[in-house]
Amino acid sequence: MRKESTAATAFYSLNVLLFPVTLIGYLLWIVGGLARANESKVSMTAQGPLTVRWTMHQLGVRRDVAAARIMPILPGVPWLASRLTSLPMFFAHRVTGFVPKTFRYPFDGEVPPQLEAAARVTFFDDVVERSLPEIDQLVILGAGFDTRPYRLPRDTSVGSFEVDLPATQEVKRRVLDEGGIDARGVTFVPADFAKDDWLAELIDAGFDMQRPAVFVWEGVIIYLDRAAVEATLRRVAGCAKGTLIAFDYFSSLAVESSQPYWRFARAATRRAGEPIRFGVDATPPLAGRVAELLAACGLTLREQRTLGDESGSRRAWGGFTVAAVE
Repeated sequence: MRKESTAATAFYSLNVLLFPVTLIGYLLWIVGGLARANESKVSMTAQGPLTVRWTMHQLGVRRDVAAARIMPILPGVPWLASRLTSLPMFFAHRVTGFVPKTFRYPFDGEVPPQLEAAARVTFFDDVVERSLPEIDQLVILGAGFDTRPYRLPRDTSVGSFEVDLPATQEVKRRVLDEGGIDARGVTFVPADFAKDDWLAELIDAGFDMQRPAVFVWEGVIIYLDRAAVEATLRRVAGCAKGTLIAFDYFSSLAVESSQPYWRFARAATRRAGEPIRFGVDATPPLAGRVAELLAACGLTLREQRTLGDESGSRRAWGGFTVAAVE
């Protein structure tokens, strides 16, 4: 403990000394990054999780070759800005060996809202690793730049499908090719959750409704309206018995709260063109409200981790959930 405390002190001291480098990187990113992302039509909210997994790889806590290769060539990510922003942390890590809590893997302890994107990496990885290969179909809903299918063994019997907007898939397939990542085991299914029957498109692409599947729905549900959320859950409920769907979500607290953090989060996602639209009813207990939502859509709650304090008059702000077709 004392050794870790010393390493942490040295790590953060180096970051403070090198803060001007980080600040310059952020300023360059703000000035140039947003404009480039809009021009390239790359989802800003899809870049965030990739950045987390790329950082974990660079810190040596979670190997992800695909993330390491596509992050530097992703449109909308300013090359110089990204390196200046991360340089102080990587340098301090190399000197001290310390890894900040944000990027520790597996993530441990309480999850504050600002670390949700990092903590959920552990949650979704665990669901996939426990479920495969007993279940041999993996579907990434709203895949963005998820790289889990490319971490599976080369000789895997698992068939992977990625469902996302055509524009995002076009960019992803290009950077995968440029990065030398073998995507032959992945079937790309272009679809818009709000407009298309994505399940019909999935079936047309080779998905077998007679065999169970694992659906990973990471960082997506909050950007859809309630009708699209429920329609997606109902489509999954129509799949084979034993099918699982894992997702993360916010409660209505995140959508309605006047707290500075949530006001900033809503403003930032609106600025990126992907506003927060959906939250599960935050009336305690949140697990009960999630179970009700799932039951109404034909699914059964299998696992639930509530995020936030529900003691007294407090309401939880989100959670991680696994549901099943039974």
